[in-house]
Amino acid sequence: MYENFYSLSGKPFQLSPDARFFFNSTGHNRAMAYLRYGLRQGEGFIVITGGIGTGKTMLVSNLFNELTDENVVAAQLVSTQINEDEVLRLISASFGLAHENLSKAALLRNLEAFFRARRAEGRRVLLVVDEAQNLPPRSIEELRMLSNYQEDGQALLQSFLLGQLELKQTLQSPGMEQVRQRIIAGYHLRPLDREELQAYVEHRLALVGWRSDPAISSSAFDEIFEASAGVPRRVNNLCDRLLLFGSLEELHELDESHVKTVVEEMSQEVGQGDYDETVQMAAHHAFPMSGEPSRSGDLEGRIAFLEREVNDLRGKLSKTRRMVKQAILLKLESDDDDDF
Repeated sequence: MYENFYSLSGKPFQLSPDARFFFNSTGHNRAMAYLRYGLRQGEGFIVITGGIGTGKTMLVSNLFNELTDENVVAAQLVSTQINEDEVLRLISASFGLAHENLSKAALLRNLEAFFRARRAEGRRVLLVVDEAQNLPPRSIEELRMLSNYQEDGQALLQSFLLGQLELKQTLQSPGMEQVRQRIIAGYHLRPLDREELQAYVEHRLALVGWRSDPAISSSAFDEIFEASAGVPRRVNNLCDRLLLFGSLEELHELDESHVKTVVEEMSQEVGQGDYDETVQMAAHHAFPMSGEPSRSGDLEGRIAFLEREVNDLRGKLSKTRRMVKQAILLKLESDDDDDF
């Protein structure tokens, strides 16, 4: 809808990952470097963790977009709560192998035969597991067992695991020592900082023909950062709604007040659940690569929660004011009618 008003060639802030919009922030650049490093190594596990909406799936999309090497046979698995037998079925299905009504032994034989056939062709097999935090320890252990398949000292399967912080906690739990020994690199993806956020928004806008219409003020970017905590998915949601708001109001300049209005509207729509997500993401923002959440992360989470509560109260107050104004207008109209 707003694309026509602002003469854009498409939607710049769609939620579904599209490698064309990949933004090479410091964190995403580092994460991609680890994934590329893993490809060159050709063995072991690469683990990428990050909070909700920080762009892990976009990394997968960009990785597959870069896989022009015909010597790599890659498949993506989006995991759910599955046991070790089910994970083998899903892996088999991801590589186009038979998987229905087969025993675990048959699944393993088929996978090994597939890996060795690709090896004979001079090709490597890569499995990318997204949302890997949903995998229980026994399923991750099954992935490790698959990595034992080797030929001439070379692994026949390599796995990349991408997931939320729960994945890291699972890998650090007792009994995961053998899996940890197979991890050759790991990285935790953090939200964008204030400068990266502005560059991210302008990058996506430029890809659809943006020519500074609408113009977005520095204070507007400050407010977008404050409201989104630098989480790309939240930035996309907010900026998409901001452009829609701007087109409906026929605005060609967007400032802090417009962002606040949109944030209040969205807050009223999504309800209390959004506040919980904000607290969770604010805490994720402060997690170091190792260890438990820092005390500053807890403080940031509480501050974020209070800020959302304040925004909620502001939204309710604004709604109450509108209702009062409407009631006053109705009363005045009624009084005018009585005069006649």
